[in-house]
Amino acid sequence: MKLLKITLSVFFLFCFGFANAQDDLMNELNATKSDKKEISSAAFKGLQVANMQSTKLPQQGEFYFLVSHRFGDLTNGLNNFYGLDNAYTKFGGIYGATNWLSIGLSRHTYQKTYELAAKYKFANQLDGGFPVTIVGYNTMDIRTDLKTDLYPDLRASDRYAYTTQLIVSRKFNNSLSVEINPILVHKNLYDELTDQKDTYLLGTGARCKISKRLSINLDYAARLNLPEGYNNFYHNPLTLGLDIETGGHVFQLVLSNSQTMNDVAYYTSATGISGGKQIFFGFNMYRVF
Repeated sequence: MKLLKITLSVFFLFCFGFANAQDDLMNELNATKSDKKEISSAAFKGLQVANMQSTKLPQQGEFYFLVSHRFGDLTNGLNNFYGLDNAYTKFGGIYGATNWLSIGLSRHTYQKTYELAAKYKFANQLDGGFPVTIVGYNTMDIRTDLKTDLYPDLRASDRYAYTTQLIVSRKFNNSLSVEINPILVHKNLYDELTDQKDTYLLGTGARCKISKRLSINLDYAARLNLPEGYNNFYHNPLTLGLDIETGGHVFQLVLSNSQTMNDVAYYTSATGISGGKQIFFGFNMYRVF
């Protein structure tokens, strides 16, 4: 009996000592873990805020199939069947070459345009560390609606237009994310009455989560270098969106003052909302493979 008491005493002392040692080890591990800065979850769930690009990229090896529609002027009513009679379509694919680089190709109804795109990440927002995510984005448009029989002096380079963008986002909490986006649009061929060779813009975007699978998004870009006396036929682009997360893809419903979807045209050819007209409804759908 005495031996049993001694054995139990030694056992409990050993357990108590082991428990204390384990607690000390866990405290050290937690302290070590807390020193390591974790990458914040994505500020935006979709690759686009609404029309504007977000700082989200595909993961390496992911392929996104994209289909977008922008219907005609919603305010024309039955005259164009609420925009269904003259919709623009965009379809394409985006591939995650690495975790920091994606490449894309899409085709647009507007001007029969092919758009090449590259998106690349410079920095991630870190929990308790670096405050923002920084992403670069470039596009090259190739117009194929221009014909040499109508434009005998047409050169191959006249078909090309470009955008360069630097997107900086911050996720403040699980409900609110914002971004700013300096933009340069360059066109080799342009109409001097309503357009210009180089357009500088400052874009902004925001996402407000309203439920587990829904968020309201907004993006806007202000043109900065319009010359004095410029024929302001076009307006600053503005789009309101609703993100719907549905498992394998994000579905976005949008209302915009621009019917075009390729970046060059979106940033320079928004017809605006005047007299209650020129409101375009549409959607973006991404399917991940």
